[in-house]
Amino acid sequence: MPLALLALAIGAFGIGTTEFVIMGLLPEVAGDFGVSIPTAGFLVTGYALGVMFGAPLMTVLGTKVSRKRMLMLLMGLFIVGNLLSAVAPSFSVMLIGRVVASLAHGAFFGIGSVVAADLVAPDKKAGAIAMMFTGLTVANVVGVPLGTLIGQSAGWRVTFAVVAGLGVLGLAGIARLVPDMPKAEGVRLRHELAAFKNVQVLLAMAMTVLGFGGVFAAITYIAPMMTHVGGFAEGSVTWLLVLFGLGMVGGNLVGGRYADRALMPMLYVSLGALAVVLALFTLTAHNQVAAAVTITLIGALGFATVPPLQKRVLDQAHGAPTLASAVNIGAFNLGNALSAWLGGLVIAAGLGYTAPNWVGAVLAAAALVLAVLSAALERRSETRGRAVTGVSAEHAQPAAAVTH
Repeated sequence: MPLALLALAIGAFGIGTTEFVIMGLLPEVAGDFGVSIPTAGFLVTGYALGVMFGAPLMTVLGTKVSRKRMLMLLMGLFIVGNLLSAVAPSFSVMLIGRVVASLAHGAFFGIGSVVAADLVAPDKKAGAIAMMFTGLTVANVVGVPLGTLIGQSAGWRVTFAVVAGLGVLGLAGIARLVPDMPKAEGVRLRHELAAFKNVQVLLAMAMTVLGFGGVFAAITYIAPMMTHVGGFAEGSVTWLLVLFGLGMVGGNLVGGRYADRALMPMLYVSLGALAVVLALFTLTAHNQVAAAVTITLIGALGFATVPPLQKRVLDQAHGAPTLASAVNIGAFNLGNALSAWLGGLVIAAGLGYTAPNWVGAVLAAAALVLAVLSAALERRSETRGRAVTGVSAEHAQPAAAVTH
């Protein structure tokens, strides 16, 4: 794998750290600014919304520059946002800093996926995308726990300053290692927008929303579920999330490897198994060992869908994939927000802390149905294409005979 993928992975590590580390630092941030925990939660919501809207916005704004330069500009924006958060004199300024940093998120992964795929041979594209996303998954294992520890011991502002430093490292790596890769000649914004007329692109994005949404339906409420149902101490939740992160790392690499060999079968297996494991989590949540194993599997199966889904979008939006790739990153965050809301509804309805697992199972199963539908439509399209080609050849044969 090219060294350029390491630079992309470092940038992804920084972005993944800043996205999730705030969850472990909400009490400290709320205390410093004198706001409630729910109010501090807007730092999470604001970031997610920034990713959703920033992904297409920043990608469109970057259509006039090369992909390498756009990646560098996005890392610069990421650095500015985290520095603003680190020195914020008020909660509103901190929120602005979070939104500024989030604007880089979707476009970085979207454009980065295109760059990563272009760096390698066609049969290694999903593996290259997975290598970049490894930075995001490792952030959940190393960056988030370490950032939380730093924030709790040295202050949350130090954490965001360190994350800004990671951004500087990622920027330097991109500038040094990523080759200058201009946009394909003749590709304009209208070509990028035309990709959304392809039903296969839309189906892949819907699978992204539902599939990874299934993961977050359960993981969003992991703390109350494990402490109230599983009997874990509050301090154990951090290590359970590390197990979840380790599962993400493994699933991401496996998904990338096998998606290059058999993309749709990989999606069938991962989405089907994810639906089953999420349903079983309503039972295994009551046993600490079984719960720990299940959480790891959820991370692995959930992230095993990421490289194949991202590659599916790139394949179907062939020729003008950048905007579609970035929007698919926003689809992950849409799924996270949707599933967290649905999970909260079933808990509020009195169905218990394990009820979100059933929500997640239904969402993952729905994604599997869409995957089967997508493959069926693709086969039908290919059959029609062969039939048309055969008819054309048959009609052309007599003409060729006359010529002779």
